[in-house]
Amino acid sequence: MRRTFPCPRPLRRPLVAFVAVAGLLGPLSPDVGALPVEKAAAEANSATVFYYTKTKNWASTHLHYAPDGGAWTTVPGTAMEAACTDWVKKTVDLGSASGLTATFNNGSGTWDNNGGADYALGTGSITVKDGVVAHSDPCAGTEPVEGNKATVYYSTATTGWTTANIHYAPAGGTWTASPGVGMESACTGWWKRTLDIGTATSLKAAFNNGNGVWDNNNSADYALTTGTTTVKDRTVTRDAEDPCAAEEPDTRAPTAPTGVTASADHTSIVLSWHASTDDTGVAKYQVTRTGGTRGTVVTDIGSTVFSDTGLEERTAYTYTVRALDAAGNASPASAGATATTGDKAPEPAAGTPLGTDPRKDPIYFVLTARFHDGDSSNNRGGSQHTKSGNAANDDPMFRGDFKGLVQKLDYIKALGFSAVWVTPVVLNRSDYDYHGYHGYDFYKVDPRLESAGASYQDLINAAHAKGMKIYQDVVYNHSSRWGAKGLATPKVYGVRDSQWIWYYDEKNDGFEYDGLTVEPKSGKSYYNGDLWSTAEPSGNTCLNWGRPTGGKSAEGYTLYNCQWPSPTSGMFPKAYYHQCWIGNWEGEDARSCWLHEDLADLNTENTTVQNHLIGAYNKYIDMGVDGFRVDTAVHIPRVTWNRRFLPAIQERVTQRFGAEAAKNFFVFGEVAAFVNDKWNRGSVNHSAQFYTWKERKEYSADDGAAALEQFTYENDQGTGNQPTSSNAFLNGNSYHTPDHSRFSGMHIIDMRMHMNFGDAQNAYGNGKDSDDSVNDATYNVVYVDSHDYGPNKSSERYSGGTDAWAENMSLMWTFRGIPTLYYGSEIEFQKGRKIDCGPTCPLATTGRAYYGAHVAGSVTASEFGKADSASGEVANTLAQPLARHLQRLNQIRRAVPALQSGQYSTEGISGGMAFKRRYTSGATDSFALVTVTGGATYTGIPNGTYRDAVTGDVRTVSNGTLAVAAPGKGNLRVYVLNGPGRIGADGPYLK
Repeated sequence: MRRTFPCPRPLRRPLVAFVAVAGLLGPLSPDVGALPVEKAAAEANSATVFYYTKTKNWASTHLHYAPDGGAWTTVPGTAMEAACTDWVKKTVDLGSASGLTATFNNGSGTWDNNGGADYALGTGSITVKDGVVAHSDPCAGTEPVEGNKATVYYSTATTGWTTANIHYAPAGGTWTASPGVGMESACTGWWKRTLDIGTATSLKAAFNNGNGVWDNNNSADYALTTGTTTVKDRTVTRDAEDPCAAEEPDTRAPTAPTGVTASADHTSIVLSWHASTDDTGVAKYQVTRTGGTRGTVVTDIGSTVFSDTGLEERTAYTYTVRALDAAGNASPASAGATATTGDKAPEPAAGTPLGTDPRKDPIYFVLTARFHDGDSSNNRGGSQHTKSGNAANDDPMFRGDFKGLVQKLDYIKALGFSAVWVTPVVLNRSDYDYHGYHGYDFYKVDPRLESAGASYQDLINAAHAKGMKIYQDVVYNHSSRWGAKGLATPKVYGVRDSQWIWYYDEKNDGFEYDGLTVEPKSGKSYYNGDLWSTAEPSGNTCLNWGRPTGGKSAEGYTLYNCQWPSPTSGMFPKAYYHQCWIGNWEGEDARSCWLHEDLADLNTENTTVQNHLIGAYNKYIDMGVDGFRVDTAVHIPRVTWNRRFLPAIQERVTQRFGAEAAKNFFVFGEVAAFVNDKWNRGSVNHSAQFYTWKERKEYSADDGAAALEQFTYENDQGTGNQPTSSNAFLNGNSYHTPDHSRFSGMHIIDMRMHMNFGDAQNAYGNGKDSDDSVNDATYNVVYVDSHDYGPNKSSERYSGGTDAWAENMSLMWTFRGIPTLYYGSEIEFQKGRKIDCGPTCPLATTGRAYYGAHVAGSVTASEFGKADSASGEVANTLAQPLARHLQRLNQIRRAVPALQSGQYSTEGISGGMAFKRRYTSGATDSFALVTVTGGATYTGIPNGTYRDAVTGDVRTVSNGTLAVAAPGKGNLRVYVLNGPGRIGADGPYLK
């Protein structure tokens, strides 16, 4: 509809009007007469319309008109431009018409249509002022009035964009053509553009990087005004100061670092200190080392912990630290800290990570202590050995070890896996700690896992020699209930009276707990004499030390205050440990309180705690592990990850192995969101995808305050105002370079697919739904079940049946993400069994049962997905339907790059689980069409020859369409453009 008010038919213009205008023009000059007839006519039949704005005071003015005998312009017409004070104008070409009918409006529904009669105008210069039409130029002899100006500054400091465009529309006007107009670099992190918006006094705008990544204020666009405006982290500041104006030079130095401590471990020294403060922020620290024969050494570092390795034996080294800001101002040197090295460590030289794209490597997940026993001398049952029922099965909780894992690497390789995820390796301490999540000494590998010739370093080296990666499970959130050695270990009340002598071991000051060595007085490897005290310890903060509580144990024994560690007991130093239980699992307390009595929640916002953990995990980085699986990642604020732990990982890997190795060091977090929603019950702070992004704004320098600020800010932003990404998606059929400029450094376990794998179609639909909120979902770690849960938060191992397992695997191995399998699922090991029941039932009856019997015998593999030889029970295991299915899936995935690293799309595709994937890099261009179980039709695809990797079927596409019949449950088709054809031999499902 053209407009909202009635419009009378255009009036025929009186002839006298034309004659009058012609008389004013006079006879044509020879020069004009020399012009082509058409051009002279056009110039004669134009009209410059002036409109008086002072009375209306509109922000913008539009001319809506129809040449005599012609059609009306589209509402609201054409925008008029500033002419001189109180006047706007527009020159229109009338063609052969001798006049025009016109109305005026403000572009927002307010009109001047001459009381419903419209304005009848002629040619030449015409004025319309308060309803009166005249023929003159009201601006003759005056300077033209410039349009209103809007100067816009846009910050890319958070996004990291290397260019910026502004796409805008003045109020009442039209949008610029996408992507808008380029902005100019103004100063570091800021881009600028001054816009002429005519008579408008405001505009709407969005910004983009010119490569498809937009900031449109979460679809609301930005409302800007004239003058100078800044846009930073979605915050608009009007009448802003020029952010690039010259500032007073920064001459204030940071404060000197304090609390510098140094501790030696063999020929390495770990140095840590408290963070310095500065008015503009500390940029880095300089560590100066003296001592030894190598002279003075100065090292720059970004964190507050430094691991100095490869030092001389039995040598004293002294360290001082200075803080520097971005302007180069240096603090005074700290007080010195000295440590003396010991003998060189007996471990082999550190390994080197393989450093390749982690998406190429399917992951096999093992509980090391439950996989395969290569050395029975390090088996340990612990204090719950008999009570749990493990003793009756001759099945100690610590049974498998690194030696057993090294012996069966060829089994894992024969299945086709090129990465092994191992449970935490640090020394644990609890009554039931075989799984590794009760860390006590983060700097020491648990001796119950090591053997002569089969240390953790030996495992890493052996895996690398076979082209296999080791991903180490790491815990930053909590320690054991007994604290963390070297940080804080609480003393509990204990009296060795007639009731409790069975529990409290006699103190042996010359003995150090390592979980393996038997303490001679007690005869136990799970000795606890160093943990308790009858006398109240110096500095005790636990209330009512040793007083009876009035309660009794199950055995009828008197219970005492301070007898058991807990967050509210006061036994843990507040600086190092949080002091509460979680009450709201989607609240802030889920990130700052205890999960369980066995998991003492570390105060990860404390510098000393951060340094302790960074220093510990630097050790394992130095050993050459290929990545970290991060346990309980959601229980640490994202801002703490982004500020401290993730940069420290990147810095250490870069320092030791180079930038390319750091790029491919794979960190994937367990953000346990056990819901089917895209956002975890509406809480962005507790949703998996949230952890893949950098911060969007600056918070307080204090990490504790920053955590609270971030939680509030992001919850206020809501789920609709979170960053989005196209990194996992094709543009039509084309691969595009992903934008990782806002990537945090942490990828995620795909909890939403995991939750919905009761049915593959359901998992597929749910997974796709979240991908635009993940920085790059092609790195998602995808599994059906694990050592914690099955689908739908089931407490049992998956028991959907062999056909369903095959279908799940076919989807996992072809859809985006990195397929991951929990040990034994290749034979449906312990299906339907409760995964974990603690020491209340034997491990043999659970989903964490010992697997060694199924891999007994001999196996060798020189290629992934194929056994060169196998004998004994392991040969039977490899012959099982799902094991054979996995072998071929891994062969196909390894041969088709699109299935490893490709972006995907479902555009133009019919079918239940059907998609197309493409990966392009250098000479590699891999394009694949996939359908799982059901049939599919693909339209709009590139023409050419497609070969199915499963059957070898060849299709020639000439009309952009390919139809595929349903292959059947668990089966699939993978048609690859110019592909290799059939890969591997038919199996129970792929055929």
